[in-house]
Amino acid sequence: MADIPQSLLDRILAPSEIARRDWQGGRPLVFTNGVFDLLHAGHVVYLTAARALGATLLVGVNSDSSARQLGKGQGRPINAERDRAVVIAALQSVSYVTLFEETTPCELIRRCRPDVYVKGGDYDIELLEETRLVRSWGGRSLAIPLLQGYSSSALVQRIRGHD
Repeated sequence: MADIPQSLLDRILAPSEIARRDWQGGRPLVFTNGVFDLLHAGHVVYLTAARALGATLLVGVNSDSSARQLGKGQGRPINAERDRAVVIAALQSVSYVTLFEETTPCELIRRCRPDVYVKGGDYDIELLEETRLVRSWGGRSLAIPLLQGYSSSALVQRIRGHD
């Protein structure tokens, strides 16, 4: 990681830094999470919409072991966790990135206490534990419509010749 600019590395926070960070200057704080294995236009549009909901966007990226537990398919994730974090950190809409080991980001959410939690429109936001957690301190939780026709899993299948 020596060749990666420090300005990008500064935007990648260790999970332990989340609770100690003073988010007051960056409120409202928006939190979202995902694997973000193969970045595509759908991800970029989604993250841009998420950032528009607040002053700071913190993105939780599933670690490699966490991503494998989600059943994304054989050989996934394709990109290593650190590489995925760097790519997400480079996006203009993203303020900070952190990795998490669990299958859900609930522990991270408890640590940063976001004002807004967002997920893609393919999730039923009302059924997520994350929603109950954020609403417990008065935060909002909402689903952002997805850009149709974009999916990392579909892209992997196309690359592997399984159209």
